Amino acid sequence: MMKKFSAYFIVIFLASFLLTACEKENDKGFAKIHWDRDTCERCHMVMSEKSYAVQIENPITRQKHKFDDIGCAVLWFAEYQQDWFETANIWVKNEKTQEWINAKTAFWTKNNITPMNYGLAAYTKDTFPQGKKSLSFITAVDMIKQQDHADRLNRKKKIHGMHDMHNKGK
Repeated sequence: MMKKFSAYFIVIFLASFLLTACEKENDKGFAKIHWDRDTCERCHMVMSEKSYAVQIENPITRQKHKFDDIGCAVLWFAEYQQDWFETANIWVKNEKTQEWINAKTAFWTKNNITPMNYGLAAYTKDTFPQGKKSLSFITAVDMIKQQDHADRLNRKKKIHGMHDMHNKGK
């Protein structure tokens, strides 16, 4: 009786382990995102906007990283001195269909309302909105870096302005 119980326990344990393992990645290798629970690896905000999610896979270690916006993903590489940006597998959600697509071959648009206000949305050739201007991935990356640089300068100006006001009050 005890052996039978142990055998059932082992079978149940193995089955639950396999189900849990299957939940982590789908059949195409994407990590499962638990919407409204998982957080962006860079800004730590909860991932809730399915149209702008990003996954990056290290091509050597196969470790996956999740982001709420392409801007966070691009800046994460620089902030954490990741030197494998060129070879990284980068997937983004197609803004129209919410399916994963290759970020490097996607057709990008600007001036969208995105989680971190970088304004970039990705599409395939078939889902690209009519009347919009298409941007390449390289152009999108450059825009993110320029916006980040401008944001940093503005923060420095504000800090210096507050410092100057404080010193005038003395």
